[in-house]
Amino acid sequence: MLENSSILITGGTGSFGHTFVPLTLKKYNPKRLVILSRDEMKQWEMAKLFKDDSRVRFFIGDVRDKERLYRALDGVDYAVHAAATKIVPTAEYNPFECIKTNIDGAMNLIDACIDQGVKRVVALSTDKASSPINLYGATKLASDKLFVASNSSYASGHETRFAVVRYGNVMGSRGSVIPFFKSIKCQGVLPITDTRMTRFMITLEQGVDLVWHAFDDMVGGEIYVKKIPSMKVTDIGRVIAPEAKQEVIGIRPGEKLHEQMIGAEDSYFTYEYTEYYKILPQINDWASDTKRIKDGVKVPEGFVYSSDSNTQWMTDSDLQVWMKANHNSIGKD
Repeated sequence: MLENSSILITGGTGSFGHTFVPLTLKKYNPKRLVILSRDEMKQWEMAKLFKDDSRVRFFIGDVRDKERLYRALDGVDYAVHAAATKIVPTAEYNPFECIKTNIDGAMNLIDACIDQGVKRVVALSTDKASSPINLYGATKLASDKLFVASNSSYASGHETRFAVVRYGNVMGSRGSVIPFFKSIKCQGVLPITDTRMTRFMITLEQGVDLVWHAFDDMVGGEIYVKKIPSMKVTDIGRVIAPEAKQEVIGIRPGEKLHEQMIGAEDSYFTYEYTEYYKILPQINDWASDTKRIKDGVKVPEGFVYSSDSNTQWMTDSDLQVWMKANHNSIGKD
């Protein structure tokens, strides 16, 4: 589907974009891959990695600016929406800015994609959008709802299709716990918010694969949730710095004890597949649409997909193997 196409990724200079771009270039050979972001320095640094690849284009712009999005999306076939204000405490203390990017930005992108005739759009979501307790999660839930509903939001109809992918803690991404623990382990003390805390563990490569699958599988309005293992934060710290003392500092404003990607309320509309779950829209009877269900199996009523009750767990050795393989990309000790 993506072969010889024009693809745009918003927020493409982030951790996801740095993985999505080279993997997509290699697997699908698109004729053009546009990276839209607002940080010129990050674009400058990323452009050095693709200086000899004419398929890669860089476009300074902000999802808050609808006119700029119209220009960036001209001739684009497929779009990935990765731009977001996502640091939980930052969103709590700067709520207006978070809303402008995560909600207003989503609305701008949706309108621009429809008007520019983009074929399919996949938006990146987060575990925090399921039963949100912080502003970041609330804005991403609103964003998810916007992308789902926009499959039928125009009275005259349109051809653009939207879907969402949702996953939890991305291993090794900027600001995540693994590079943070690595950067301070020499101090001999690791700050632990709560000894009970658990997190889902997904690699950037798995996240990219889920986006590719969504593009191929979507009818419109689906939320895809990857099946991934969990791990206790204390175990992550012990693997990274076995000699360090773990000091409990308490949960930060807006932080959850466990990650949840599917809540009990979603169970009535959720189907299970070999490697993922699919939450179908509650509107327009799409949850009973056989084209969207395909070979899925309905989950039990009240089903919850949470990092603490997960049936898959990452072992110490699994994490050690991954860290060894990704040593150069997850920060210095």
